[in-house]
Amino acid sequence: MQKILAINVGSSSVKVALFTADAQPIKRGTIEHASVQQWLDRDVAAIGHRIVHGGANHVEPEWITPPLLADLRSLVPFAPNHLPDEIAMIEAFQQKAPNIPQLACFDTAFHRTMPEIAQRLPIPAEYDARGIRRYGFHGLSYSYLIHELRRTSPEVADGRVILAHLGNGSSLAALRNGKSIDTTMAFTPIAGVMMSTRSGDLDPGVVTYLGRYENLSADQVEEIVSKRSGLLGVSRKTADMKLLLDCEESDAACRLAVDMYAYSIGKSIGALAAALGGIDALVFSGGIGEHAPPIRARVSERLEFLGIQIDPQRNAANADVISSGRVEVRVIPTDEEIVIARAAAQLLGATR
Repeated sequence: MQKILAINVGSSSVKVALFTADAQPIKRGTIEHASVQQWLDRDVAAIGHRIVHGGANHVEPEWITPPLLADLRSLVPFAPNHLPDEIAMIEAFQQKAPNIPQLACFDTAFHRTMPEIAQRLPIPAEYDARGIRRYGFHGLSYSYLIHELRRTSPEVADGRVILAHLGNGSSLAALRNGKSIDTTMAFTPIAGVMMSTRSGDLDPGVVTYLGRYENLSADQVEEIVSKRSGLLGVSRKTADMKLLLDCEESDAACRLAVDMYAYSIGKSIGALAAALGGIDALVFSGGIGEHAPPIRARVSERLEFLGIQIDPQRNAANADVISSGRVEVRVIPTDEEIVIARAAAQLLGATR
């Protein structure tokens, strides 16, 4: 029986899942470079990878070839915290299983439907021509979530939908007719809402200040805004939302971090609703979105003017539908690996 192996190199872990040739799950787990071999079942027909950045030219899943790898290496400056690890994982599998084809699924591809006003950044045109623009991320997660929303609520899925992928990296996307029209992340996954260790949007003057008056290099500034900011930077204790919620009653810094996070998410929902001209459905997903009822409640409490109301009992129970108002609010566990497996199954079918 042919099988498909899906690899998801994230910012905090490497997830791996084995599927049948028609993308039915067999088993899941995590992986390190040293344990690559144990996942190479002799029936694996293809290995699929989540690739965080496809740049301007890669918008569909495609087989990994030497020219594609060269393109990915050229894109490392666009995603230096993600692409090197993803490329290294591809190369590790190439060494262990050179005869198994590998494919890339690009996180940025989902947002290529955004209009020019959402993709373009307000910088000189010559930099836009070099590819410095809003790309958006978490595309595989959003692909899965809208697929599930169509399955469970087809009457609202093609309306005005906001998807909130809230995890170690957090972002939101505004969809109309199932297509992305705007998103919070931008040129890099550091942008947008406050995250676990990433700052989210900052006044550019903060970056120039750190470089000019603190004598920090570009790499040092990026290390601050990517790995030492967000929930960790404000709380001075942890980036783990569960621990922050446990500590907030006795620790003012932890309470501030949680409040700032919820405020950032709620404010972005309001902005995306304005881009959509209203909202028909809101979906929470990701590690925080799926498992932290207090965050969902705090995010929603300022949004009643949009018709977003949360039922406390359903929310506490992590029910599928947690809304009590006009806007349907759902909790949908995401599955980026199955999106990779479906893409691999489709490409395998096309090559038979």
